[in-house]
Amino acid sequence: MSAADRADGAPFFASARKRLLLVASTGGHLSQLVRLAGREGAADDSMWVTFDSPQSRSMLAGRRTTLVDYVAPRDLRGTVAAHRRLERELDPGEFDGVLSTGAAVGLAGLAWGRRHGLPGVYVESVSRTDGPSLTGRIVRRLRIAETYTQHRTWSSRAWRPTASVLQDFAPPRQHFRRSPGQRLSILVTLGTIRPYRFDRLVDRVAEITLPGDELVWQLGETRREDVRGETHDLMGADELLARASAADVVITHSGVGTILQLLDAGISPVVVPRSRAHGEHVDDHQQQIWRLLRDSGIAFPTEVEDLTRGRLLEAAATRRPGGEPA
Repeated sequence: MSAADRADGAPFFASARKRLLLVASTGGHLSQLVRLAGREGAADDSMWVTFDSPQSRSMLAGRRTTLVDYVAPRDLRGTVAAHRRLERELDPGEFDGVLSTGAAVGLAGLAWGRRHGLPGVYVESVSRTDGPSLTGRIVRRLRIAETYTQHRTWSSRAWRPTASVLQDFAPPRQHFRRSPGQRLSILVTLGTIRPYRFDRLVDRVAEITLPGDELVWQLGETRREDVRGETHDLMGADELLARASAADVVITHSGVGTILQLLDAGISPVVVPRSRAHGEHVDDHQQQIWRLLRDSGIAFPTEVEDLTRGRLLEAAATRRPGGEPA
């Protein structure tokens, strides 16, 4: 099959039933893998390998899962431990292949599959607009899987193009005007990747909101005692989506998992990227997905320092009163 065919979203695996081992970190990696598994036609008795979290419990409810201990970015010891867990608990005869979107736990799953002669496919995250991640580079160097990119701009013989998980979304349409002093209901979700905080965004939201605004926060690792409104460390995917649907505006860090979930629900969020220079993430891949959204006109990508009440009103103008999508 040609690279052009793959770019149209054609299947990766030739087997008819496709009992797959589906391996990814929680968050954006898992959200993308769910979409790719559906596109691939993965069998119902496929096995999902990820971490235990509200997102994975709600997103994978009713599916076969192996929940491994959390593997931090660039955590070699955790990656080895995850590989050993798969070695102990899984039967390679149950699977036709391994599909992963990363990160380090994906490396463990693909290495396990390679050891047992299973074909492997690694699809680099859509957030990697400039080239592969460290996990992707290791997978390619070890040749333990076929490697694919969701961006033609850096595709090659080694990294063949496949259809982007963002290809089905269009720019938001504004249907209403909101006055500057109008009360807003706002959901802010900051992501859960350990141990990175996003205090700059919390402080900025506090600066631009008014006393009458209703605020709901999913703080993740950015636990604070000084924020106004209702706070949660974590919410399940269903609860988070329900809160987002009820809000006038959703503000999110530039995490592709949350962005996909919101876009799927017809919600165009204000998307604010974390910065490595401020110690907010391991690298600047959130800047990459932010630029992709900016260039495609999807959602409302905004840097922390450019986040204003006017930007919130602009996003709120795409929602009907009560938070429903326009």
